[in-house]
Amino acid sequence: MSGSWRWDDLKIVLAIAEERTLAGAARRLAVNHATAFRRLKAVESSFGTRLFERQSGTYTATAMGELMVDSARRVAAEASNIERKLAGRDQQLEGTLRITTTDTLLTGVLTNSLADFRRLHPAISLEVVVSNRTLNITRRDADIAIRPTNRPPDTLVGHRLGWIDMAVYGDIEGMAADSSNWVGVDARMGYPALDAWLSSQAGVIGYRADSMLAMLTAVRSGIGKGVLPCYLAENDVGLVRKGKPIPTLRTELWMLTHPDLRRNARVMALFDFLRKRMQKRGDFARLPAQ
Repeated sequence: MSGSWRWDDLKIVLAIAEERTLAGAARRLAVNHATAFRRLKAVESSFGTRLFERQSGTYTATAMGELMVDSARRVAAEASNIERKLAGRDQQLEGTLRITTTDTLLTGVLTNSLADFRRLHPAISLEVVVSNRTLNITRRDADIAIRPTNRPPDTLVGHRLGWIDMAVYGDIEGMAADSSNWVGVDARMGYPALDAWLSSQAGVIGYRADSMLAMLTAVRSGIGKGVLPCYLAENDVGLVRKGKPIPTLRTELWMLTHPDLRRNARVMALFDFLRKRMQKRGDFARLPAQ
C-alpha cells in the first residue's frame, strides 16, 4: 500500500459505502457520475487494492474498504462536530441556511413563508433539499429539518409547528361511482401507519407511489381513491373528501435542528419566523368547521 489518505478520498469512500451505489454517492457529493467513478478508481489505484465489490450496480465494501470506511466515519464525525460548534457561534444574519423538507410540505405549506422570510432577511440564502428521506443533521446534510413525525429524534431540538390530518379523497367522478380502486403508498416512502391502514381498510390497490404529490396526481386523474394530507387536498377543486380525517394517521409537524446550531443566528431567525407564522395561521392542518 503506497497511498496516503486525503479527506477527499475518505469522502468518496464513505459516500459509496453509505449510499451503496455510485449514482447515490455522486448526488450526495454534488458531482457527476463520471467524476465519482474517477475518484474511486484513483483512490483504489493509490492504495493498490480494491475497496468495493460491484454487483448489479450495488457496491459492497471489501475488508480493506471497511477499514477505510471506519476511519472515514471517525474523521467525518469529528469534522462535523467542529463545523457545528463553529456554526453554532455564528451570529451573522447572512450566509446560507440549508433546509430539508418533503415535497408536499414545501408545496402546500412552506414556499410562501420562505419567500417572505427571504424578503425580511435578503442576506440569508436558502437552500431547500426536497426529499422524503430523513437527512443527517448531525453531519450537516441540512441545518434545519421540517418534517412530520410523532417521535422527533432525541439527538435534535426544535418546535412543534402543528398537526397534519389525513383523509380519504377521490376525483369527483370516481367518488360518485364509489370506485373500489385505491392509490397506495410505496414501501420506500417509509409510512408504515398509512400502509397498515390501507391494508386493513382499502380495496384493490392498483397503483403505488413513493411521493404524496405523485399520489395526489394519481387520485386527481381518477386512478383510484387515496389517503392524502388535508392541507394539500382539501382545496383542490378536482378532489372530493369522503368522511372525516383518520385519527390514527394524525401526525405532528416539527421543525428541528442540532443542539449545537440552536444559537446560530440564521437558525434562530427562521425558527422564530416560522413559529410566529404558523401561530398566526392557527392549526393549518385542521379542516374548516364541519
